[in-house]
Amino acid sequence: MIIINHVTKESENVRKRVRELGVIIGDLPTGEHNAITDVPSVLVGHVTLSEDLGNEDVIRTGVTAILPHQQNPYHHKVPAATHVMNGYGKATGFVQIDELGEIESPIMLTGTFTTGSVLQGTMEYMMGCTPEIGDTTGSINTVVGECNDSYLHTARTFAVKPTHAIQAIERATSNCEEGSVGGGTGMTCYQYKGGIGTSSRIVQEKWTVGVLVNTNFGLRGEFESGHYKAPSKDHDTPAGSIMVVIATDAPVSDRQLKRIAKRASVGINRTGGRVHHASGDIIIAFSNANARTHFSEEEVVHSTYIKEDTKAFHYLLQATIEATEEAILNSLTMAETTTGRNGRIIESISYDVFESL
Repeated sequence: MIIINHVTKESENVRKRVRELGVIIGDLPTGEHNAITDVPSVLVGHVTLSEDLGNEDVIRTGVTAILPHQQNPYHHKVPAATHVMNGYGKATGFVQIDELGEIESPIMLTGTFTTGSVLQGTMEYMMGCTPEIGDTTGSINTVVGECNDSYLHTARTFAVKPTHAIQAIERATSNCEEGSVGGGTGMTCYQYKGGIGTSSRIVQEKWTVGVLVNTNFGLRGEFESGHYKAPSKDHDTPAGSIMVVIATDAPVSDRQLKRIAKRASVGINRTGGRVHHASGDIIIAFSNANARTHFSEEEVVHSTYIKEDTKAFHYLLQATIEATEEAILNSLTMAETTTGRNGRIIESISYDVFESL
């Protein structure tokens, strides 16, 4: 359900979240900040890189880090699952998540061409605070998701270095910036400027579901097929991709998280997303309620989970759908018009779009 209370005209300098425009997505209440960081202990950090190099080459890229909690994620692994709507992507670490049902590193988001450098930087950070990795214990499964920012960003510069990944992790805070920041700096969404967006929902006054997206998908006409009536404008921007990160403090298993992750696809579709051949539509979900200690010697582990044939679990699924849709819209309404390589300009969405609802 979408409720329109009022629409505020767009300020020349200050971007607004979609809820500030009077657009209310769904029925469930939001968390205090309506962000993934409403989930207790979850932190988000960004490094944003922007520079004009000359000869129509520019740097418009960055890194975003999502920390599942404020402890060492290798020492305290959390249950997790993934769902791939379309696998045209270069994400790392997802195979082991699907096999073992847990994550043991920060979740990192960046551009396609810098997946490797972010992987290296994240490994360096984790090995720096966990000296037993690769020595007295096993390897580490580092999770990096990507979207292709090469329409606006000169990707062949490899501007993101391993140190930037480390900085994003170290800068992680409960204040979650949105729009053209971090891994979303060079992204486009429905041929508007896209990037990072976030939202949250409260379930039965007990648990929180938070979603963070990096949007780089969709054509203008597809956005019109959702709830929104945007004026059509042709660009030669590619049709993919989107990364979705779902966090919760609800006690759910990795199998249940797989079910939750699938519901993000409904939220994507509600904005008009159609999952193109060349799009990477990838979702990762985790819960920090049942962290597992790496060095535990127990042969049997007992955990408590929500029953699935209950209202509580139903609302977790609903919360994911609502928060995903709103996070995508926030990625649009908070992003600023950006000039990219070869003089390309991707405009921010006009708030007039929401007046027709």
